[in-house]
Amino acid sequence: MGRARLAALDPGRVTSVAPWPGRNVDAALAPLGLHFPPPGTVIAAQGARIAWAGRQLAFLIGAEPPAALAGVAALTDQSDGWVWVHLSGADASAVLARLTPLDLRPSAFAVGTVARTVINHMQALILRGAEDGFEIAVFASMAGTLHHELTEAMRLVAARARI
Repeated sequence: MGRARLAALDPGRVTSVAPWPGRNVDAALAPLGLHFPPPGTVIAAQGARIAWAGRQLAFLIGAEPPAALAGVAALTDQSDGWVWVHLSGADASAVLARLTPLDLRPSAFAVGTVARTVINHMQALILRGAEDGFEIAVFASMAGTLHHELTEAMRLVAARARI
């Protein structure tokens, strides 16, 4: 709609990784070419990603967790618990700016950045994958609401461009 596009996204397997207190998960993630991400970052290697998702929490995306990871972290399969969409296009930032309090300017929310935030009243994880594209994840029970909120914001941004 307008200069923004919305598409369903299948990120593959999603596993939450919460390191046990005092444990370092980097050696266990090394076979994937990954390490535990600092706050606000996404690390990618070998077709897998790990995204910061909160205090001492990350999401391993697109890969099976290495067996050694279970000895140093609590792991939970989140694959069916979240719905993911891809919002892209020249107006993607303008659409998302109507729904979240984040500063989405590239200088503040660059490619490779992730934030745990809200989209209106929904808890969300937003990853910036490209200058004009975002991956958005919300609890699966909120899929219809997310679609409604995003398409309505897309409609309003497109209408504003016509005046």
